[in-house]
Amino acid sequence: MTIVTLDGPRSTTPDVVDVVTLGESMVTFLPSVPGRLADVPSFDRAIGGAESNVACVLAAAGHTARWISRVGADGFGDHLVEAIGAYGVDVSAVRRDPDRPTGVYFRTAGDRATDAHEVAYYRAGSAASAMSVRTMDLDAIRSGRVLHLSGITPALSADCLNLMRELTARRPGRPLVSFDVNHRPGLWRGDADGARVLLELARGADIVFVGEDEAWGLGGPEAVRAALPEPDLLVVKQGATGATAFHGPHVTSVPALTVDVVAAVGAGDAFAAGFLSATLRGLPERDRLRHGHLMAAAALTVPGDLATPPAREHADRLAALDDDAWGTLRLGPGWTQPAERAEEEVRTP
Repeated sequence: MTIVTLDGPRSTTPDVVDVVTLGESMVTFLPSVPGRLADVPSFDRAIGGAESNVACVLAAAGHTARWISRVGADGFGDHLVEAIGAYGVDVSAVRRDPDRPTGVYFRTAGDRATDAHEVAYYRAGSAASAMSVRTMDLDAIRSGRVLHLSGITPALSADCLNLMRELTARRPGRPLVSFDVNHRPGLWRGDADGARVLLELARGADIVFVGEDEAWGLGGPEAVRAALPEPDLLVVKQGATGATAFHGPHVTSVPALTVDVVAAVGAGDAFAAGFLSATLRGLPERDRLRHGHLMAAAALTVPGDLATPPAREHADRLAALDDDAWGTLRLGPGWTQPAERAEEEVRTP
């Protein structure tokens, strides 16, 4: 259906894309030098957001991707829309909020896993926190073969939580729903119900990604599966050990790669993007997990959240290695560059 507006004709039925992602993205300020936030003299501007990261990686990998959110009618909102769109992501369904700002955050250069790492969020009352069933275009949100969501969104506001409940409700005709648990305790402000809410939402999804360290205090992938039998496909990420996928009665485990880490940021989002890319291509579980590890390795070997993914042929060649060759693969900065480096990649650490 097409309607006529003051800006000209506009279709009210969004084109179907491979993946739609929904969630808040923020302008990220990265320190120019290591040290405490109090001591850093200047910052470089970037973008950050779990769901938009997934959309950017998928678009760079050759898929059609649409990111949907709300941003402020401000310069930071302009920057987010332009920067994410520059990756080839469809941003046409992003809403601008004239009354609420775009969220921003600052972080130190250290590893997020250490106590020295600092993050300062300025997102309370942001435009994205006003996402709701009433303010968002549900047809656009459901216009992908896959709808990818994360556990960050329901922590932003009660309206966001209700929207997530609507989108994860099992109804005929919905897209394949992918959900990354992404439990960030700080976002729940000590709310003990946060973990329960995320478990509830995960039960409504078709594909679920969850880190073993955030899986409700359960011990091991099998225990996570026992507590979460509803999703058709459950992926338990086990850090440096690897990842395990449960698909019906089938269990597939793939060890993680040896990676020369530059910055431990963005790997979880990249893993999800790699896995979803391989899922869209109909690859078997082993290869889906391997593509997840490869995309994570791309993110780990650059300073920021987003990395240029390897060419599909390059990733397919590495994903097809036998188990021994996969086990000796070591990836460092620049490994996603053309395949003349291929012989250098496969070596014993």
